[in-house]
Amino acid sequence: MNAPLDKTTRLRVDGMDCPSCVAKIETALIRLPGVGGVSVSMADSMVEIHHQSPTDSATLTKTLSALGYASRVALPVTETVAPACGCGACHGPASAPMATADAPLPWWRGKAGLLVLCGGLLAVGQGLMWVVPQVPAWVILPALAFGGLPVARRAWNAARLGTPFSMEMLMSVAVIGALAIGAWDEAAMVVFLFLLGEVLEGLAARQARAGLLALAQLLPKRALRRQADQWVEVAVGDLRVGDLLLLRPGDRLAVDGVVVEGEAGLNEAAISGESQARRRGVGDPVPAGAIAVDGVLTVRATSDAGDNTVTRIARLVEQAQAAKAPFARFVDRFARWYTPAVVVVAALVMVTPPLLAGQDWGQWFYRGLALLLIGCPCALVISTPAALAAALAAGARRGILFKGGDVVERLAGVDLVAFDKTGTLTEGRPQVTQMAELVPDGGDRRGLVAGLCQGSSHPLALAIGSFLRSQGIDAQTVDQAHAVPGRGIGGLWGGRKVFLGAVEMDGPVGLWQSQGQTVSVLTLDDVPVLAFALQDTLRPDAQDATRTLVSQGVKLAMLSGDRAAAAQAVGTQLGMEVRAPLLPEDKLAAIRQWQGQGLVVAKVGDGINDAPALAAADVGIAMGGGTEIALETADCALLRGRVGDVAAALAMARHTMRVIGQNVAIALGLKALFLVTTLVGLTGMWPAVLADSGATVLVTLNALRLIRH
Repeated sequence: MNAPLDKTTRLRVDGMDCPSCVAKIETALIRLPGVGGVSVSMADSMVEIHHQSPTDSATLTKTLSALGYASRVALPVTETVAPACGCGACHGPASAPMATADAPLPWWRGKAGLLVLCGGLLAVGQGLMWVVPQVPAWVILPALAFGGLPVARRAWNAARLGTPFSMEMLMSVAVIGALAIGAWDEAAMVVFLFLLGEVLEGLAARQARAGLLALAQLLPKRALRRQADQWVEVAVGDLRVGDLLLLRPGDRLAVDGVVVEGEAGLNEAAISGESQARRRGVGDPVPAGAIAVDGVLTVRATSDAGDNTVTRIARLVEQAQAAKAPFARFVDRFARWYTPAVVVVAALVMVTPPLLAGQDWGQWFYRGLALLLIGCPCALVISTPAALAAALAAGARRGILFKGGDVVERLAGVDLVAFDKTGTLTEGRPQVTQMAELVPDGGDRRGLVAGLCQGSSHPLALAIGSFLRSQGIDAQTVDQAHAVPGRGIGGLWGGRKVFLGAVEMDGPVGLWQSQGQTVSVLTLDDVPVLAFALQDTLRPDAQDATRTLVSQGVKLAMLSGDRAAAAQAVGTQLGMEVRAPLLPEDKLAAIRQWQGQGLVVAKVGDGINDAPALAAADVGIAMGGGTEIALETADCALLRGRVGDVAAALAMARHTMRVIGQNVAIALGLKALFLVTTLVGLTGMWPAVLADSGATVLVTLNALRLIRH
């Protein structure tokens, strides 16, 4: 029986700049004894290894060093033998000792250092050969040694650890072949251009990571916590749920919390992308990363430093960037077959013309070496993940969270967007406009209604509860209060069954419903006794947003649990198909019906009541303010709660897929061009490596345009 995987080690790896790096690292680590799983995230340069105790972090970092990557332990090595007790004390798994990290490489062994040394020595050698023509060609050897030997060592180690067809191996074979036919200066130029391409790829990759790194740096390092009736500055890592924190003008909140004292405007752009300050007072939730603009708040922490809105968003973006879209997986599979095929074609080019047509061996051997360099798949395999990583980071900065590259790909092909009504197209803050007693001698049941509304987060219950409090009505105790999905709230009062929600009937209720108002009726043992009419208003951007979606060629529909007249009143203003009233299973059926017609459907809701429909849709989009349920239930979360962000997300997804198409065209187009020019003898080895590195940089820079979208 295999020993259990009782350790998880997270390493931060420097120089991991493209998907081929990811593949080499995964292949090498998974082959180590005792390693059962490897997860690599190029987006934040992290590698997570699940392994047995005998395999320590030193073995892992040594393996990565052989591949040319400097690494260090990013988090403690965690034991998985027992769960934490939950008391909050510093013991158990969280207190396991840190493993020793690798010492950083000296500057001259890094990619930039090798480029400088190789370039300097190459310039000296070429200069001597130009000034003194009698100087032998071996003056180029120092440049080749400093620049080429590290590449050859990485190629050998990659082959030994399971990746024989690496870019380093193709480069090494080409350089050795060039030396064999006497093209020393060209071999040195190829090495220099390869190192230059690696440095440029690294710069572009770091720029692509900037969006995710910015999320991780949004939180402060220190906070003011109340201790013994005074405010004491402490490290954010010392904060616990329930701590009282002081937030002064200009301060940034370190954890999620709820206001217990004071009122102030908060800039929540870190979470929602909305720069306009929002007023927050006693009882209001406030997210980590919010900045106090005017006024002082006392906030009770509802999360710790490691699990708040900002860290959850960063974690979701990291996971999304690590997840591959279907097109990206196709490109990866293509590349695995493509590289060996290039080696075979290059070999055939070397031997076929001389054998069959008696042509010059040296000439065709040289052209075959150039084909090896042209055939590197780096630009092709990075074309898709670079664009998706940029789009995911850009979306997160604007309050649009995609939970994976596959979400972006599916959203780009959406044909129909189905909206919920209350809280999505409307403000979700309805006001009570009228109240009527349906049984005149039934007594005052307003306290019973207030009791039912207590604890409910549904917009209608909140509105009715607020209305009754303004009239000074005290809530009565209701037993077993519970939500009835898609209908209302139920419970027991003095042993009698009570319900507040949608009820079919005539009289004033029917009149209000015909006017497009939403009506909630209190029933006592199924007898209607009290009714409330409520009116909601459209979100300010709803009409502009729906017009934009129509202009994008998308069909619109509304799936509402509200009365048909109320839903139709909103649908008429927005020009969309309306289906109401619907229970959750009816909404699910509608989604299935559209999908059966061949439509790609996106469902927009609040992430709670519409969970079945959100899950069934091709893309589920949650409207919310960064709440955990909105982040966890849907494929895409709109943190600003704007209808307009639905259109923005769709536009971003379509633009991303266009950029991916451009990148694939650039990568394959340049290779096809230089393939032809090499075969006919117009270009040689150093233009080939320049084309490969240049294509990689071009597709990365093209992808980075998405960050500014």
